[in-house]
Amino acid sequence: MAEESRGSLSVLSWEQVRRLDALLAESIPIHGRWNFPTLHMRPRDIVRVVRARLRERHIDVREVRLNGSAASHVLHEDSGLGYKDLDLIFRADLKGEREFQTVKEVVLHSLLDFLPAGVNKEKITPLTLKEAYVQKMVKVCNDSDRWSLISLSNNSGKNVELKFVDSLRRQFEFSVDSFQIRLDSLLLFYECSENPMAETFHPSIVGESVYGDFEEALEHLRCKLICTRNPEEIRGGGLLKYCHLLVRGFRAASQPHMKQLERYMCSRFFIDFPDVAEQRRKLESYLQNHFVGLEERKYEYLSTLHGVVSESTVCLMGHERRQALSLITMLAVRVLAEQNVIPNVANVTCYYQPAPYVADGNFSNYYVAQVQPVYTCQPSNTFCPWLPCN
Repeated sequence: MAEESRGSLSVLSWEQVRRLDALLAESIPIHGRWNFPTLHMRPRDIVRVVRARLRERHIDVREVRLNGSAASHVLHEDSGLGYKDLDLIFRADLKGEREFQTVKEVVLHSLLDFLPAGVNKEKITPLTLKEAYVQKMVKVCNDSDRWSLISLSNNSGKNVELKFVDSLRRQFEFSVDSFQIRLDSLLLFYECSENPMAETFHPSIVGESVYGDFEEALEHLRCKLICTRNPEEIRGGGLLKYCHLLVRGFRAASQPHMKQLERYMCSRFFIDFPDVAEQRRKLESYLQNHFVGLEERKYEYLSTLHGVVSESTVCLMGHERRQALSLITMLAVRVLAEQNVIPNVANVTCYYQPAPYVADGNFSNYYVAQVQPVYTCQPSNTFCPWLPCN
């Protein structure tokens, strides 16, 4: 438990500091594609190298923070969330395209420091490093948001995500993922102290909940409660993360209020992803990025998502709603086929007629269920509640 709190800020306890120190000192493998070697980096080292090189290139780093599920893990170890990606925020001045390009160059060049001994670094270009070790790059530059993200690949889903933020209007989806831990005092301790940390000798480290009330957000984390505000401000409405929290055993802090918020989530999701092809890409990307090592939970997740969309979507025309539900159903059928729950996906009866978009060559026919009454399910029909028994 935090020892001292005031509003959105709190000073970490010794146990929390110990967890933070262990997390930053853990060596994380960054896996290379093709025959490129695996990089082993401690988060504290990549932060040190990147920050120093940004300053050499005259980009001021005002602050470094740990964000997201890793920060939640530090504050409450048994959160039920675990943590996959390790999110590090560099608060920096990004005035224009030159600064964004400099950040990209610095991160890619910093990867050279982590290559194993004996590797000839002279022939390795930034483009080669990007193709070998970067899973994704994102840049957002508009009136309210100026930030970029570089995600370094880990085969078990524990990516190291370096986020460079000048301004960001909305920094959280739900209260339980709203925590950020300011790392500068700890990084200074690493640089200056000759003695190891102890309960009586360690820096003061401050955590913040960008949701607003730190103690309230921490109580939500301890009790596995889902709470948010203004989901219509979140790209995608927070719908996919909300369903993921439900699958992980979280429950709504206020059921009537959350039902109202579900409608906002669904509305914003279908505003941001109005085309069924966009919806498919978003859902497939979410499944790929958030269920590494948890493939057996994909079906439960899609079942939960189907239920929320079915109950709370009020913004779509009837045929658009059926298309969206049909897409989720077919993704669930594919998951069951991949897990050998359904022996032959081509013989499954689908509740909805395949929508016109499935004729698009970009839509994978692998998981399109054929509408033929030739598959008989078990009497309980537990394997897929949306597919009728024949």
